[in-house]
Amino acid sequence: MLPGSPSTPLHPTPKRIAFGLIGLLISVTGALSNALVTANLSNLQGVFGAYSNEIAWLPSVYVMGNISINLLLVKFRQQYGLRAFTEAFLVLYALVSFFHLLVNDLSSAIIVRAAHGMVGAALSSLGIYYQVQAWPAKHRLKAMAIGLGASQLAIPLARLFSSELLQLEQWRGLYLFELGLAMICLGAVLILKLPPGDRMKVFEKKDFLTFMLMAPGMALFCAVLSLGRIEWWTSTPWLGVCLALGLVLVIAAVVLEHNRSNPLINTRWLRTGAIFRLGIVMVMLRVTLAEQNTGAIGYLQQIGLLNDQMQGLALAILLGVIAGIVTSALTINVKHLSWPIVVSLLLIIVASLMDAQSSPLTRGNNMYFSQFLLGFSSTFFIAPALLLNIGSVVTQPKNLVSLVVLFGMSQNLGGLIGSALLGTFQVWREKYHSSLLGDRLSLLDPNVTERLSQYSGLFNSLIGDPVQLSAQGTAQLQTVATLQANVLAYNDTYLLTAGMAFVTLIWVLWRLSRLRYLNWQQAKREAEAERQMLQANKMMRNE
Repeated sequence: MLPGSPSTPLHPTPKRIAFGLIGLLISVTGALSNALVTANLSNLQGVFGAYSNEIAWLPSVYVMGNISINLLLVKFRQQYGLRAFTEAFLVLYALVSFFHLLVNDLSSAIIVRAAHGMVGAALSSLGIYYQVQAWPAKHRLKAMAIGLGASQLAIPLARLFSSELLQLEQWRGLYLFELGLAMICLGAVLILKLPPGDRMKVFEKKDFLTFMLMAPGMALFCAVLSLGRIEWWTSTPWLGVCLALGLVLVIAAVVLEHNRSNPLINTRWLRTGAIFRLGIVMVMLRVTLAEQNTGAIGYLQQIGLLNDQMQGLALAILLGVIAGIVTSALTINVKHLSWPIVVSLLLIIVASLMDAQSSPLTRGNNMYFSQFLLGFSSTFFIAPALLLNIGSVVTQPKNLVSLVVLFGMSQNLGGLIGSALLGTFQVWREKYHSSLLGDRLSLLDPNVTERLSQYSGLFNSLIGDPVQLSAQGTAQLQTVATLQANVLAYNDTYLLTAGMAFVTLIWVLWRLSRLRYLNWQQAKREAEAERQMLQANKMMRNE
């Protein structure tokens, strides 16, 4: 139905199964490259001998490349065809994965991650196209739900088995595995090719000017959002420079597109009420879902747990993601595309409130159910949200690039905004709780002196000097107080997530109620007009 998409002929059942399996493989492979890095940043930090603010560039540049290339991918498929698109980007993916094995310094790794981000954007759409071929026409919406949700499997999978890969050949074990997946995907698509689609000349010279303005502008935004809470927002001048320069570039791109007769990004369509509200809801959903990695996983990593100690939690998240994909595929209905968003917001509220009861003794096994709910929510809403305004794209295919850009930015930037917002809030609340707890730790309090003597007693057999013994007890008390302050800060972060999800839910329900009321009023007016017309016809017949 849309230019640049493959045709959908009838396939025999074995071929449909093959298309479906290859689609799943491609979708997971495209997202796994970033997931393996995100799940093992601490290990890679040691490998490259980098500081935390330096290693944070790896996931950041991946998102930069992913967002930027979406501006051109749709038109590339439309002009050069799906087969060229498929083979070119998979060969590029295999080459990038191979060169990753040769990387020995952080600067080279950053360049490779940016290339992976570009290729990952291509593979996500390719996985959906393969999934569409696996289903008959009446079940194509199920294919969309599976294709879009499959990429969410990558992060829990990476946390589930990446520890074993690191034991093979340290960090190269990760990239060897990734290279193997890339080669399997390349072989699979060469054996089973997508049906051809329509081709047309769509690129214009001004498209590349827009790209040269928008891509670096969005990259600067990604850098600010990724490094802001690490470098800290108000104490690092280059963050402000990047933010100002990014605003100038993006505004220049928007002005250019707004005045074009055949724009790459249809700004007039994007600013319509329905599309703008959809973008806000998708961003808010992704912001609140950041509670999983920034909140729960961040807390467990802060207290010293590694991936192999969180495999049970990763499995619970993985099962939640799978359950969300299956439920979305079975229940998706074009007449009720808003209700999965409502359900997802409700589940996010429940999960966040459950996590807000954490204590210093909370571990991964205490979060299985809440993180299962968040994993479910992350895939249950995504296909209905994309399909909400697909009708306007079918009637106006030129808006396809705009929809892809809106969806990609809402997911990628939403995740970065969520991590930046929740991470900053957690740091702020930790300082607040630390100051309150510090004010109460007075030697005049008998409970404090008793606790200090208990901590000092732990080191009686190791330290003979009373002064050093007292200092060790004080340090131990400060460590416990800092842990308690962090727990309270994370609980506040979970409550903030629940509050944002609640506000978004109320807004969505109000919009749905208002729309239903307006439709009821319209139907009432039409019924009244029809009744009056029938009465007029009856009077005319009587006369």
